[in-house]
Amino acid sequence: MARSGKKRYDHDKSHRGVFVTPGLSRHHEIKKRWLLMSPALVLIGVLGILPLSIIVVYSFMSPGPYGGIEWKPTLEAWINLLVARDIFDETLRINYAHLIIFARSIGLAVSASLLTLLFGFPTAYFIATRPTGRRNLWLFLFILPFWCNILVRILAMMLFIRDEGFINHLLINLNIIEKPLHILYTDAAVGIGLVYTYLPLMVMPLYASMEKLDFSLIEAGYDLYASRWSVLTRIIIPLVKPGIVAGSILVFIPVLGAYVIPRILGGGKNLMLGNLIANQFGTSRDWPLGSVLALFLTGLVMIALMVYVRHTTRSQAHG
Repeated sequence: MARSGKKRYDHDKSHRGVFVTPGLSRHHEIKKRWLLMSPALVLIGVLGILPLSIIVVYSFMSPGPYGGIEWKPTLEAWINLLVARDIFDETLRINYAHLIIFARSIGLAVSASLLTLLFGFPTAYFIATRPTGRRNLWLFLFILPFWCNILVRILAMMLFIRDEGFINHLLINLNIIEKPLHILYTDAAVGIGLVYTYLPLMVMPLYASMEKLDFSLIEAGYDLYASRWSVLTRIIIPLVKPGIVAGSILVFIPVLGAYVIPRILGGGKNLMLGNLIANQFGTSRDWPLGSVLALFLTGLVMIALMVYVRHTTRSQAHG
């Protein structure tokens, strides 16, 4: 009995009568866990940390004359993030072009998140309130169009919003407008494309939250003479708030770095952060500035994720 505190009998090896010390067993367990995690850690290191480290190094180097970099450390790229150097007297001035693109990217990301929430909330509520046997069918019918390639869907959207498209023809035939609205190649066109493309990323988290909603609470609210607005704001929204936050983050992050939609529907004139970064590595051949812009975009994404994690932690702390 005195030795039982120092040694324990390994239950898995009891048939062989092997005694394993607690320290050795714990070390073996930790080694086994690291071994199981090693493939994921290698992928994260090779596909995530290594490219990001290269971008960080490039951001502190000088641009090459024909692209690439020169191994001359400098902070010029970081300075050019918000200011620009005059080509004649080399004085520094605010880079309004970058500021406009930053404001447009953040504004469109916030607007797309709000609009997808506006359209996605009733869609998710409709699917969640269908009979159990029909929910999967409605969900399938909603997701089916999004199985098509994004490029095909964006090109199809051009047929709807162009000057001779379906929307203008419909408005003219209804005598709402007299001449076609110029929507294509504007921020409005980019916003429409972003909302249409990323709507499923809002609907799915909302549906997951609403599917677990106890609808007897809604009935209790009506029994207590609560209005529909009160039931929505005081019962439904607080209960599905995790889905709202998750959907908003899932839409905000990809919209912030969108490239294809602004390129096609914006006509290359209304740039967003993703297009600006691509131009630096392409036509402008300023890799250090492109690296700085990529790190800036990564920082914005990390801020959004920190907000989401903080909200989730608070929600768990309050039950």
